[in-house]
Amino acid sequence: MKFNKLLENIKTYEAGKPIELVVREFGIEPKDIVKLASNENPYGCSPKVKEAVGDIIASMALYPDDSMIKLKNALSANFNVKDENIIIGSGSDQVIEFIVHAKANSQSKILINSVTFAMYQIYAAHVGAEIVRTQSQKHDLDEFYELYKEHKPEIIFLCTPNNPTGDAIDAKEMFNFIKKIDNDTLVVVDGAYMEYAQKKDISKKVAPKDLIQEFENVIYLGTFSKAYGLGGMRVGYGISSSKTIKELYKLRPPFNITTLSLEAASVALEDKEFVEKCIVDSFEQMKRYEEFANVQKLDIIESYTNFVTLCLNEGQNSSQFANKLLKRGMIVRDLSGYGMNAIRVTVGTKEQNDRFFELATELI
Repeated sequence: MKFNKLLENIKTYEAGKPIELVVREFGIEPKDIVKLASNENPYGCSPKVKEAVGDIIASMALYPDDSMIKLKNALSANFNVKDENIIIGSGSDQVIEFIVHAKANSQSKILINSVTFAMYQIYAAHVGAEIVRTQSQKHDLDEFYELYKEHKPEIIFLCTPNNPTGDAIDAKEMFNFIKKIDNDTLVVVDGAYMEYAQKKDISKKVAPKDLIQEFENVIYLGTFSKAYGLGGMRVGYGISSSKTIKELYKLRPPFNITTLSLEAASVALEDKEFVEKCIVDSFEQMKRYEEFANVQKLDIIESYTNFVTLCLNEGQNSSQFANKLLKRGMIVRDLSGYGMNAIRVTVGTKEQNDRFFELATELI
């Protein structure tokens, strides 16, 4: 059987190893496994979400509200934009897929950072578009601009804070950069971890309203999978001009978000106190990782997210180290696939972090 030749150039995205797989592979009891690989909120979701979801189980036989009006209204109020400026996807990943399929083809180029979210490249491969990468590990907007002038890409992805490194772009610098970009190029600002960044440093805050008021060629992406603790519900969104959203809607399948997910996200957005506490606790625990890196003489990238990137020293191997941790029930993300001798660790609860420090000190 023959398949589309474009599939030959696509590598399957490797998600963080699930707890269930570690149980099967190593025979470790679930209670003894700590997953710090996928940047989920270790505190879970708001108790109000759990209550709300339980109340609507009885309606599961019916299709979801495909207008998604409740969640759109909540997002609209939260960001002070109109419903027509919003598209909702099964995770922000799906909105990225819409964007690439709507804007790019086999003759297109897409500009991304050298180390960034892998799905940009994977979706580019879906349509045969060419990926252009910077050389710098952190987003260097001067380098982005030089490559933009040379290659005239259809799409530019700016991931801030960046996954998997955790660094963030100064908002003023970003706006100055976008001002130099022609309207024919779509600039995607991926703010999956923006709730964390704006809490740590207001200069990193990118407000979707400000973006779309000033630029027609920009779309902002957000998600409920991180700060809101709804990774299992798969809800993301894009905010852009009504013209752009209208085009993306042509690619959206019907009922792409479940009833449970829509309700959970709507309620999660209202419980700002819970989210705020999670973010504050995460940054408090992050200080311990900075201290650990200092004691172990490891480089740590300053993070504006709920994870840290620990760069190992010469003579140490991130793949081997991550595998040793895995065999002891500690799941972290090996970044060797990104060309880095480093691991990415979600900042967990105090108890989860205690376990990481114990094992890492023993195995490093």
